Formats: sequence, structure tokens, C-alpha cells
Amino acid sequence: MEERHLLLFDGVCSFCNGSVRWLAARDPRARLRFTTLQGETAAALRARHPEIPEALETMAYVQSHAAGERVFLRSEALWRVLALLDSPWRHVAPVLRALPRGLRDRLYLAFARRRYRLFGKLDACPLPRPEDAKRFLP
Repeated sequence: MEERHLLLFDGVCSFCNGSVRWLAARDPRARLRFTTLQGETAAALRARHPEIPEALETMAYVQSHAAGERVFLRSEALWRVLALLDSPWRHVAPVLRALPRGLRDRLYLAFARRRYRLFGKLDACPLPRPEDAKRFLP
């Protein structure tokens, strides 16, 4: 089985949607797939992985391979996703990872709780760009 990479994000968060577009543009090999935390794919994943919270303030990254699936949350998800990108972005991952996880997650959650106020909230999940549509799961 080929290794797969799936990022779950808040589909009505303006910042999150912008971040996903940014990631897609910097992933020329199209290794990353995306789905919203509000969607069918996320619901199916939660059935298998109850550690994926219902709360929309937590990004989740699911890495699938022959041995199974691994779930990473919050700052752990962030640096692992950045590590998939080409240079120079993949070099940010070790810098983030070097910070203590407790500190990384506190900073992550502090930002996540303020992101709607800072960047706004959408009325609905926007459609992906046509060139990225095949990378988005329901």
C-alpha cells in the first residue's frame, strides 16, 4: 500500500482554508489530500480513531501506510505536514519540532481559539480550485 497523507481542517475557518490553499500550492507532488472536520470522511475516521476530536479547533493529520493509520493532532500535525513539502518549507518542520510539545500545543490552541476573530468565519465550506479538486475528499 502506498503511503497516504490526509489533513483534516475546519472548513468554515477563513485562515484554515487559506492555509490549505497555501499547502496545496507548495505540494507539487500532490502528496497531501484534504478534508474538512465537518465532512463524511472525518466522521468515518472518528469512528476508527476516537482521538480525533469533534472540536473544530484541532487540525488532524492522518498518515496511512501498509501497517495502518497514525493520527497526529495540533502542532504535531503541523510540523509533520510541513515536512512533506519541498524546500524551503520542509526545513521549518525540525525547528517547530525542537520546541517542547507542551509549549507548541499551548501556542497552537491559543491561536486556534482566536482565528475566527482574527480572520473570520465562512458561512459554508468553499469549493476547492478546479486544479485541486481531486485532492479533496467529502
